[in-house]
Amino acid sequence: MSEQADNEQAVAVYEGGCHCGAIRVQFAPSVAPEGLPLRMCACSFCRRHGATTATDRDGRLHITLVKVEEAVRYRFGARTADFLLCGTCGVYVAAVMSTEAGAVSTLNVNVLDQHELFTAEPEHVVYEGETPHARRLRRAERWTITTVDVVKS
Repeated sequence: MSEQADNEQAVAVYEGGCHCGAIRVQFAPSVAPEGLPLRMCACSFCRRHGATTATDRDGRLHITLVKVEEAVRYRFGARTADFLLCGTCGVYVAAVMSTEAGAVSTLNVNVLDQHELFTAEPEHVVYEGETPHARRLRRAERWTITTVDVVKS
């Protein structure tokens, strides 16, 4: 964890990534980790990965693809977002969606080195029946503003 100087609203920056280190993240939520709402999606993908996710429209997420060849972008269902997984260790890191304003994402907080600080009881959510248009609108309004960088070797 490191202090976030350039984002006045951020409490701190929490680091993490996939198990093998091919995908790294820095998450700067706008609230303390224990106050950040968490979700457990009912879709088969999230259930099978045991994901607990968080979004923070006032926070920031930075994703670094250390080994870009290992980053797998998987789309399923409505195909409205790229679910970012590591091709080596298999960890689901985040789902990223492009908008006119830039990328937004939801983060699997289980990938954070200090994931145990995120203690809110996860809300169980079901998005089944949501239209692709409604899904994109919801995500654009609620998901975390995200940057994705690739390490050049």
